[in-house]
Amino acid sequence: MKTAIILHGTLGSPDGNWLQWLKNELEARDYTVWLPQLPHADQPSLKEWSAFVKQHCPFPIDEQTIIVGHSSGAILALVLAQASAETIGAIVDVSVFHDNSLQWEPNNRLFDVQFDWEAIRKGVRKLLFIHSDNDPYVPLEQAQYVANNCAAELLLIPGQGHFNLEQSDEYKRFPKLLEILEERVFV
Repeated sequence: MKTAIILHGTLGSPDGNWLQWLKNELEARDYTVWLPQLPHADQPSLKEWSAFVKQHCPFPIDEQTIIVGHSSGAILALVLAQASAETIGAIVDVSVFHDNSLQWEPNNRLFDVQFDWEAIRKGVRKLLFIHSDNDPYVPLEQAQYVANNCAAELLLIPGQGHFNLEQSDEYKRFPKLLEILEERVFV
């Protein structure tokens, strides 16, 4: 069974941005998709979110699974990979970052799990990061740092901000992401 998990970020929800659209597109390609509302998204904790996913995911997270994470949901995907007993098939992270150096108050509790870069690399078969050069929340250097530590590709899509509705109403959909997933044989 082909499975997918889509993870929203801080202050997010399953109905935000392009997430529901991606769910529908993957389901049309015969994926079983889980798009949860992560608890306490206004003050997230990676420890709490990780436990929530492990407890509530309706299918095994394994080599048949792709995880698509946005913003702090992208970080959660990495934490799931480092803690997984099974190798995850693929992770595609949009607007990933590694600390709260910008001191955004909603993320004050987020980083309560230490990264184990080697475990992340071993925990996922395919890993790709997507970022923009003008993200107002996540500087490109943050994504480069994560990509370097994961020994993974960072794909730059210029001028797309945080890939959300603040950038454009067009981010109710994200066709470029689906195109990348198909081209790179993630789906």
